[in-house]
Amino acid sequence: MNSIILSILSIYLFILIGYMAKKIFHEKIDDKTITILNVYFLQVFLTFWGLLVRPVDITLLYAPSVYLLIVFLTLIIVVSFAHKLFSHKKEYSIAMVAGIIGNTANIGIPLNIAIFGEASIPYATVVNLVNIFIVYTLGVYYYSRGSFNIKTSLLNIIKLPILWAAIIAITLSAFHYKPNDAIMNMLMMGAYASITMQLILFGIYLYGVKIREVNRVLISWVVGFKFLILPAIAFVVLSFLDLEPLIKGVVFIELLMPLAIANVNLASLYDCEPKTAATLVMITSLLFLGILFIGLKLLQYL
Repeated sequence: MNSIILSILSIYLFILIGYMAKKIFHEKIDDKTITILNVYFLQVFLTFWGLLVRPVDITLLYAPSVYLLIVFLTLIIVVSFAHKLFSHKKEYSIAMVAGIIGNTANIGIPLNIAIFGEASIPYATVVNLVNIFIVYTLGVYYYSRGSFNIKTSLLNIIKLPILWAAIIAITLSAFHYKPNDAIMNMLMMGAYASITMQLILFGIYLYGVKIREVNRVLISWVVGFKFLILPAIAFVVLSFLDLEPLIKGVVFIELLMPLAIANVNLASLYDCEPKTAATLVMITSLLFLGILFIGLKLLQYL
């Protein structure tokens, strides 16, 4: 457990770098330019590398199917409540989608390996694959709706290269394509650059953020959504399904992940209160260390 906590805490170094850079250089650090460079270019490398580094076994459908089912059930249940609580368009967008965009890759996959061993890798990988599509479909749509109409928001989904990169990578993986070492090294360089830049960008948006300026109802809603509503629905659904304990465990742990930094990227890209998104990512990341212990206790009842 100490190694898990240390791994999680180590990423905060790059967040601190972003925070200090913004504090020292102020407007010389262009947040939007970094976001565009990351989302439109570097994350393409991350997508290809993540999906080609290990073959995706298309027979491993249980874990991602259950993950997707739980996400949609949660959205159906909370949609009417969110609409009543948040009249501000951008806050409603964040309330609807932030809680389901979890950090299933950078934290989720290593954490599952630490808890369940290498047997969890195929399941955690395909769950993360589903999460990628959630981020760049539902995530893009709702964050776009904070500033744009329905038509433009739907077009924004199609415009992002990450979704197309994922489709191509899945197709190549399904046909057992294995890039040579030179290509994999290139993809890995871009992938790690993307991950590092995401963390730095998170730190940049944290600078100047004041929690007291964020709607407390929104904070309570997203935290409750992420760590109470979503896990509760997951626990009930998983309890009624006849699946291997390993699959149930992987799905449950992935759903517990704190908010992904992708929330900040999309909020910045579509001008949907990125500092609010950064604040919510920070709060859930801090709370996650305590939530994790509770989640591990609940695993024995699934």
